[in-house]
Amino acid sequence: MRWDPARYAAFADDRARPFHDLLAQVAWPSGADQEAPRRVVDLGCGPGALTATLAARWRRSTVIGIDSSAEMLASAAADPALADVPNLSFALGAIEDWTPGPTDDVVVTNAALQWVPSHVSLLPTWLDAMPSGSWFAMQVPGNFGSPSHALMRSVAASGPWASALDGVLRSEPVLDPAGYLGILLDAGFAARAWETTYAQLLTGVDPVLDWVRGTGLRPALQALDAADPTGATTSAFEAEYAAALRSAYPAGVHGTVYPFRRVFAVGRKP
Repeated sequence: MRWDPARYAAFADDRARPFHDLLAQVAWPSGADQEAPRRVVDLGCGPGALTATLAARWRRSTVIGIDSSAEMLASAAADPALADVPNLSFALGAIEDWTPGPTDDVVVTNAALQWVPSHVSLLPTWLDAMPSGSWFAMQVPGNFGSPSHALMRSVAASGPWASALDGVLRSEPVLDPAGYLGILLDAGFAARAWETTYAQLLTGVDPVLDWVRGTGLRPALQALDAADPTGATTSAFEAEYAAALRSAYPAGVHGTVYPFRRVFAVGRKP
């Protein structure tokens, strides 16, 4: 799936909040007199700005961001703020092909595992391979039952584009907090899991549509573009979907409130 880094970055501050809330629960000491993690891995690093915050937190660690999108990594390579970070690097690779190494002391994956259908079966294997004392921290969107995504699937199934979108949008690609907590506990980790719903204030014309264009709607848009390169089918689909979103998320005096549920899990291996 091709990604548009500029569109993804349009809501950078809102997308960053769950990442920082997640990392706040990773209690590896960061003082100058403390031992640093040997290697910190960011799975599904996107354009790299958040990965750079890991490099700043653990300056004596090797920090690597891994992503399957060449477009995202090209954006990271072109970012001057990342060019001179000595302990930071990036690599192209699919999450499902990755395995932990013996020095991977901190593994972070933020808003990425929902794109990996096999991640529930991969997690126990990863956790088993991680070294003693290591930390695993993950966050995934938990809003697939929200109006934005329910309407996305409903519109996709009901129009002339239905055959092109058949099977493209998954209804439940992630677990609830208890599900991920159980996986971490079964692996012997001391763990915690929780969920947070962020009341995000969006502005502009059809702001919820703009939000999902950068993430959850991408598979549908690419399937429609492939089926009809003229763009007419994509435009018709978006018009119908946008009208449904405006009804579900009416604009208020201050903008449009978009509740966004996120699922978190963090654990440390004894």
